Amino acid sequence: MSGWDVKALRIGVAVVAAGLAFAAQTAAFAQTRSLMAPQATASVPLVPGTGSPGATIVSPVPLGPPAAIAPQVAQPIPVVPAGRVALAVTARYGRDAAPISGGLIWRVYAAKPDATGVLPLIKEDRGATPTFVLPPGTYVVHASLGLASAAKPVQLRADTVREELDIPAGGVRLEGRVGDVRIPPGQISFDIFKGSQFDTSVRRPIAQNVMTGDVVLLPEGTYNIVSNYGDGNSVVRSDVHVDAAKLTDIVVTHRAAVITLKLVNNSGGDALANTQWTVLTPGGDVIKESIGAFPRLVLAEGDYHVIARNEGRTFQRDFKVITGVDGEVEVSTR
Repeated sequence: MSGWDVKALRIGVAVVAAGLAFAAQTAAFAQTRSLMAPQATASVPLVPGTGSPGATIVSPVPLGPPAAIAPQVAQPIPVVPAGRVALAVTARYGRDAAPISGGLIWRVYAAKPDATGVLPLIKEDRGATPTFVLPPGTYVVHASLGLASAAKPVQLRADTVREELDIPAGGVRLEGRVGDVRIPPGQISFDIFKGSQFDTSVRRPIAQNVMTGDVVLLPEGTYNIVSNYGDGNSVVRSDVHVDAAKLTDIVVTHRAAVITLKLVNNSGGDALANTQWTVLTPGGDVIKESIGAFPRLVLAEGDYHVIARNEGRTFQRDFKVITGVDGEVEVSTR
């Protein structure tokens, strides 16, 4: 590897290995559209879905086309003072691909590291096609688009230098559903990992707590999306492929329901306050512990055992969760 390559890599050119795999537990639907004009990555207003035990009420609002964006316009070269050189930069989604017209962050670094081994930042710009006016010399120009980036060494002498960087990036926009009902924003979040879910190595998420409707820009490649509905055990893992210059809408389907627990003296009676709750699987694994009269939790479809403790006494029962059937589970003191 050349010295230039090492310096460029120090400021992060993100590359993700391609490949696509799907597992049995994957429950995701993907719809792809172009990121280029007239498409953009603007989020669509979301309407929370609602449901009742045994039925869905509101069908999800389809993801509409994003708002139009203006085409990229090349910026004129400014007047260059004596002893300075113009560096005009642009970026595109890949070789022979369309230009990137927004969302870029440009940084120009000195080519020589400082005493700490870091390349000093000289200038920064957030335009689509900026022009930097710099003294003659050697620099590293870096462009980032979301979590994707590219870097390139440049030599400035006397004449204007024009450089184009390739950033093969695409976007994902995420939402969750139970059946045909969209999970309300704030009740579901997503973590994104590089590679497939079949990769058993220890990995840190590259994006955490992504909310419904957020657009995450990523290098082209395969990613594992972990979707958490509520704070119980409704977790879905989905492998998706991100294509350069494409916005992919990912719909993750959870098989779960919202359950409210009540400890009552009589069926349909008032809930007893200061109750300690433990929800377990039939095998005895603890799913959730809480304290209160009306704990509300999201549980994956399946069979459960609940234990309620109140004023030194213990009560318990078994119950079943059916996808989309929200409701109450009463535990009787009798």
